[in-house]
Amino acid sequence: HHGSPFLPLLEVLEGGWPWLPLWPLGLVRCWRERGIRAGRWCLGLTLASALMVLPLRTQLPWYSLLLWPPFCLVCGPPLADLLRGSGRNRVLLAMPRLWCVLGGLLVESAAPFVDWRGQWWLLALVGAVLLLPAWRWLPRPDQGTPLSAHHLGGAREPGPRWLWLLQAAYLCAGFGYAINATFTVLITEQQPALAGQGGLMWLLVGLAAAPAPVLWDRVARRHGYLRTLAIAYLLQIAGILLPVLSGSLAAAVASSLLFGLTFIGIVSLVLTMVGLRYPAHPAQIMARLTLGYGIAQIVAPVVAGELAERTGTFDGSLVMVAAIMVLGLLCLLAMGWGRAARARE
Repeated sequence: HHGSPFLPLLEVLEGGWPWLPLWPLGLVRCWRERGIRAGRWCLGLTLASALMVLPLRTQLPWYSLLLWPPFCLVCGPPLADLLRGSGRNRVLLAMPRLWCVLGGLLVESAAPFVDWRGQWWLLALVGAVLLLPAWRWLPRPDQGTPLSAHHLGGAREPGPRWLWLLQAAYLCAGFGYAINATFTVLITEQQPALAGQGGLMWLLVGLAAAPAPVLWDRVARRHGYLRTLAIAYLLQIAGILLPVLSGSLAAAVASSLLFGLTFIGIVSLVLTMVGLRYPAHPAQIMARLTLGYGIAQIVAPVVAGELAERTGTFDGSLVMVAAIMVLGLLCLLAMGWGRAARARE
């Protein structure tokens, strides 16, 4: 407990993509709506969580978990507005994915000239500049107008079993994201034939992530969200296992591309599905799901790091995470089976 009071906040800044740009916009919206209970609740919970966590000056990452529920409550309404929106809103929704690529390019290009502190300041400056068009393009809130019947497709709000299975599946996806996001560069550098290629692999992750949500959304509109999610899980499992099966450059490139293509696609598909299935209170459901996702981000690197330290390799950790992702896939399949059974009834 001798670190900076801003370390938990940095955890949120690190793990809040691609929804981080919605955070300041959501806070402004909550301030404008401070006269109603929902606005006061979001502002009060955000302030209380910050006052509780930041003064601890802790370097332990799990304390930042308390900051995630208010983060989701604040970001939920602007995200719901984007799901209803026009082509301009699609551009705004795509901006955070492009920032991932831009951040990787900036870090690589600035590395010879500035240290890590300078890179942080550079990224902060670029983020502040890109915030301006995001602020300009954010649609004004429609005071909770429900989604149209076209978006809902006449479907009723799912039952608690469906939501618990989705919670479990998303928790498993959090493990898959945390291991790859934390150790992709290190796993690459540990391969004898790939020394010095870690930065390139992370850049490939960003390049694959940039168009991924748009592509997954188009597939989901044609084949359904659950089936598309299952495909994304299968591809991520394959990407996780590739470095275990081969230490070649081709395997590392394919693994990075599959991770970038799937991790942001899974998040986008799940949150979009929540917005469509729970139009009356999407922020509450998103906060609940993100809580589990955040827990996975805390637990997974610790367990994987300990296992890698004892075995001297990340192969065991990758196999473990692949097995967890298989459990998440089974949860998705169970959701589909339950829905099909209700349809037959």
